[in-house]
Amino acid sequence: MSVEELERKRAPERASFGPVAWARWVWRTLTSMKTALILLFLLALGSVPGSLVPQRGVEPDKVARLYEQSPALAAWYDRFQLFEVFTSVWFAAIYLLLFTSLIGCVIPRTATYVRELRRKPPAAPKNLSRLPHTAAFETGLDDGPAVEQAARRLRRLRFRVVTGDGWVSAEKGYLRETGNLFFHVALLGILLAIAGGSLYGYRGNVLVVEGDGFANTVAAYDRFFPGSQVSAESLEPFSFQLQDFKVAYQVTDDKRGQALDYSAHLKVNDSPQAPARDYDLKVNDPLEIDGTQTYLIGNGYAPVFKVTDGKGQVAFEGPVACLIEDKATMTSGCVVKVPDAQPSQLGFLLRFLPTSVPLTDGNHASAFPGELNPEVQVLGAFSGDLGVRSGKPQSVYELAEPEVLKKLKPVLMGTDMPKPLAVGQSVDLPGGLGKLEYIGVKEWITLQMAYDPGRMPALLAAGTAVVAIALSLMIRRRRVFVRIAGGRAEVGGLTRTEGSATGFAEEFAEIVKVLSAAGDKDVR
Repeated sequence: MSVEELERKRAPERASFGPVAWARWVWRTLTSMKTALILLFLLALGSVPGSLVPQRGVEPDKVARLYEQSPALAAWYDRFQLFEVFTSVWFAAIYLLLFTSLIGCVIPRTATYVRELRRKPPAAPKNLSRLPHTAAFETGLDDGPAVEQAARRLRRLRFRVVTGDGWVSAEKGYLRETGNLFFHVALLGILLAIAGGSLYGYRGNVLVVEGDGFANTVAAYDRFFPGSQVSAESLEPFSFQLQDFKVAYQVTDDKRGQALDYSAHLKVNDSPQAPARDYDLKVNDPLEIDGTQTYLIGNGYAPVFKVTDGKGQVAFEGPVACLIEDKATMTSGCVVKVPDAQPSQLGFLLRFLPTSVPLTDGNHASAFPGELNPEVQVLGAFSGDLGVRSGKPQSVYELAEPEVLKKLKPVLMGTDMPKPLAVGQSVDLPGGLGKLEYIGVKEWITLQMAYDPGRMPALLAAGTAVVAIALSLMIRRRRVFVRIAGGRAEVGGLTRTEGSATGFAEEFAEIVKVLSAAGDKDVR
């Protein structure tokens, strides 16, 4: 055998790093405490856009307005699912990885904690003078009774005690590990509660005008977001009617026009058989019925119009919800579609001014968000096929699609526009096409209904996490050893918690004082 062959034979084989080794490495990395903390930070960081960017399930009107004002920015937001942060793929990935990491942390920690609970304190070292805290005193007793007395007094101080030939070993502070373990279990409980709420909960949005009602059925929602385990039968069968809505505004000082209070007066039926009851719905004070909470999240104006067509028939009459264009003055844009008008369908673009005042250039604007001088501007009137019967879905806040709008015939435009209409006034359309009459003002509110069965479990888990982390940070794991020989006791102590030696010095002095006290009195 040649020298080269001999060297190759003696050389150690390179360890292979196959799929099993890679899987083991990935699992260990994922279940490490460092990874869990990074994922928890990413989860908190990922929640930030959910507070800064309007969410489709909560503020669909703001999402629509963002598309109108900044379509390029809105497209990027949509591309990264920032309008649905908490149901996005990337947020779910972080959530599931954190869930897996916590399970991987909790299981071995539980096993270690159980072993620690069963383990007895170690025997006292032979040389206690090497410990960080030491003291000595005369016992005045024989060695045997002195050992028993020291053990008894340490037990009264709630130490776990083990005795031997001339020595006592005591340990305290196991609640620190209890708090650490329960903190991780509580985090896992929060994730489970959130998951349960996503599966079995639902939320929805609806706009209700004064005088109208709402029944908690899927068809009654404007937008409905059910969990995967929610069916139509899962919804609580309550209903209510919006009797009145009031907003109080600041009328003086530099904060003039600022909203002070919102209040919606409802007639509520908790079930089909239950009698109606009065309820005043306010912001951050939801109506709760069998776990379903109803929140007041927005408001606006709904002027009432009546449209008479060219044949003298009333083709439309009722309130029209207007979208807010200026929050400070509640100037709002309205669209009225009259597909039943004869001989031609009619459409109107309008602007509602809650407190209309004339400007120097002859135009009008709203000077206050409250309803002091409500007027309606006619921005445009059109006739022709509005496309409402084409089968394509249309927004009630838009007159028509751009390609349809091009085919409509302008009836009132430019200099033909009348002055703003006050309540009770009307405008006649040229060519005998009909008449638009402004007959009153109502208000609308937007509501969010939410049912989340994981809400209370999440609250309890969060409270447990706070208490547990407090235990983990405040309690020190410490040991005290006593060696007794020839009527002389030597005491040593140390902590097993990094950075807590300063606080233990005072406690150690108190322990020595208790151990050296004369007699055998109780220690409290």
